[in-house]
Amino acid sequence: MVDERMSNNNDELVKTLRKMAITKQLNFLIGSGNSFPAIPLMGMIDEKDYEKRNEKLKQKVKAVSKDLLNNVEECSEISITLNNYINFLSTIIDILNMSNSRQTTRTANLFTTNYDLFIEKAFDKVLKNYRFVVNDGASGYFERELDGSNYNRTVSYKGLNDNYTNEIPSLTLIKPHGSMNWEINNDSVYIRNSVVDNPLIVKPTGYEEQETFYNNHFHEMLRVFQLELDKPQAVLFVIGFSFQDKHIAKMVKRAIQNPELMVYVFGFSDNDRATFLSNLGWKGERSNFTILTPENFCDEYKTKNIINDEEIWHSFNLINLTDLFSGIRLEDLKDGKS
Repeated sequence: MVDERMSNNNDELVKTLRKMAITKQLNFLIGSGNSFPAIPLMGMIDEKDYEKRNEKLKQKVKAVSKDLLNNVEECSEISITLNNYINFLSTIIDILNMSNSRQTTRTANLFTTNYDLFIEKAFDKVLKNYRFVVNDGASGYFERELDGSNYNRTVSYKGLNDNYTNEIPSLTLIKPHGSMNWEINNDSVYIRNSVVDNPLIVKPTGYEEQETFYNNHFHEMLRVFQLELDKPQAVLFVIGFSFQDKHIAKMVKRAIQNPELMVYVFGFSDNDRATFLSNLGWKGERSNFTILTPENFCDEYKTKNIINDEEIWHSFNLINLTDLFSGIRLEDLKDGKS
């Protein structure tokens, strides 16, 4: 069923989402659905044995990540997926540049359960056209060691005559399931510039909660996630994530006890509303937790899918979210308008 709060006026919905993005403490939870079609979803892997299916997925992510760091063919599934991330990150930087740094920091937190390297590769591409800071939690030069205390940083630019300061937009990348370029050495985690042989990752085995909380590094990243959502005037946009990861689902459920936090979850298909609620163990949404699926949006902000030249169904993905946010203008925020 379409949420009546969001179905009556599509223009108002879009304006509300844009206002949240530009005026609140900005957070994103990015799931595996955003790396499709380059990387298949777990349910798409043809293997009944759970362990073998996990291993196949790991090897696929590893192979794609290696190809990603080399020159990929244009119009390939990898390049298409990479371009989706590049456009998304570019739009987020535009939003941060428009925000008032005296009211909210020009920082967006990107929490992702993916251990591929699409976001990292997209950073390199976007940095060629935008001035911003990438914070992946590492410190060091040749030996870049991961340390959760590095996440809470802002960077400002001073005028040549020290006559002004201007906060530089910052994108903070937090990967609570590890990454294909993380390597452990003497109880320390190092971020490399290539795919490592034995990457430190949490595979989707069904035991993510135990593995994550028993590992100090992953625990620290989830603690940062919780602290960011506990901040006043925070917003969390969730896309490509189904809440099957129980430990993260628990943290989001706990976080919405913060009345100033707003959570917007975007479903790929209209059926995802029921799936999300089932995974969360809820019968309905909450006042500060809203699920949005294609039926909540007009054609401009959803993708039309045609099968056999006849069947038509709509989906909502990272491209659509980017299009929605790319229309933000400062004029929309004046005179109390959203």
